[in-house]
Amino acid sequence: MQQKDSWLLPDGIEEILPEEAQHLECLRRKILDTFACWGYELVIPPFIDYLDSLLTGSGHDLELQTFKLTDQISGEMLGVRADMTPQVARIDAHNLNVEWPTRLCYTGTILHTKGDPLEKTRSPMQIGAELYGHSGKESDVEVIRLMLEMLAMSGLQNVHLDLGHVGIYRALSKQAELCDAQETELFDVLQRKARPELQELMAGYGIADELKAMFLKLPELHGGKEAIVKARAVLLTANDEVKQALADLEAIAEKLSSSFPSLPISFDLAELRGYHYHTGIVFAAFVPSVGREIARGGRYDNIGAIFGRARAATGFSADLKVLSVLGKIAYQKEQRALIYAPYLDNAALNEKIRDLRADGLAVVQQLPGQTGTAQELRCTAILEQDHQNWFVRTLSSATAPCVALPPALMQS
Repeated sequence: MQQKDSWLLPDGIEEILPEEAQHLECLRRKILDTFACWGYELVIPPFIDYLDSLLTGSGHDLELQTFKLTDQISGEMLGVRADMTPQVARIDAHNLNVEWPTRLCYTGTILHTKGDPLEKTRSPMQIGAELYGHSGKESDVEVIRLMLEMLAMSGLQNVHLDLGHVGIYRALSKQAELCDAQETELFDVLQRKARPELQELMAGYGIADELKAMFLKLPELHGGKEAIVKARAVLLTANDEVKQALADLEAIAEKLSSSFPSLPISFDLAELRGYHYHTGIVFAAFVPSVGREIARGGRYDNIGAIFGRARAATGFSADLKVLSVLGKIAYQKEQRALIYAPYLDNAALNEKIRDLRADGLAVVQQLPGQTGTAQELRCTAILEQDHQNWFVRTLSSATAPCVALPPALMQS
């Protein structure tokens, strides 16, 4: 039997080394601070939860992605969270239980049984924000603006926004009086944009010709503003719900264009991601270097019903690790000052080290018998003694770039 190397990790599970971890943590703090400035309060859901709680609302689509286990205390089925959104909805509906709009944000590792075909990871670090208790399009605009702010501070450029509305397909299906099996079958074909299959389905459905024509045209309703104009003509005989969804979609796009004049916005009325839990607008952000969305969200009203209160809800999420990697490509990471201190049993030296650390500077102190120079440790400065006083001297070398320190620290 071949012995497994003890340092190997399971497929799709990765560890983050110091430089990347520092960048990731700095980005996490910046994003959460920004969320807080918008009034979004941080919550920390548990990593393991009852399976029923995890698989409500958005969780149903993630059942195959959820690791399951039996609680040895209660005998109940538990799951390792594959998405934090249902847990945050429970916090709003049951734990907070207020009538006014609630703004919550979260971040933490989630676990998937299978990795994404492109990213491969099975342990994304999810970060997101949710707004509960407001059903208007103004709250949709707010969360999309917040998502765009998050991407901007991550250092990402050339972001493209894609908008859709699952309410259009829902309303058309209702108008056509499709049964559940037909609605599911048609949904699958539209998701794959398989037009020959779509034509075969429409030929076999006993619905009005004008409705068949609208379903057949749905995959063609994508692009810029012209897609909305074309949709109005194609869906002219659709019911009022469809027309209202189109109007909301256009109004949201106009508000976003006003706030972000250079933001490319496209529409896709056959985009039905999250159809089984989204109830209105859906959106996703893309960048040219990645073949999939880097952040996504939408409206998912009534998710809290299972927890006792059906609340309007809209929000978004992203993988913080993906944002960190893409952000490092987009800009040059600032070199953090790291000060090297010798090992001495010296009261003045110890006091100087405490003062520097209290000022937020990093000081690494030599240990007895330690090998490795200040430059090899990638220190940017060194503590030196002048008579009885200690001062900081910056280093300048290929391995330790010169970093400007506050003038007050450059003297004893």
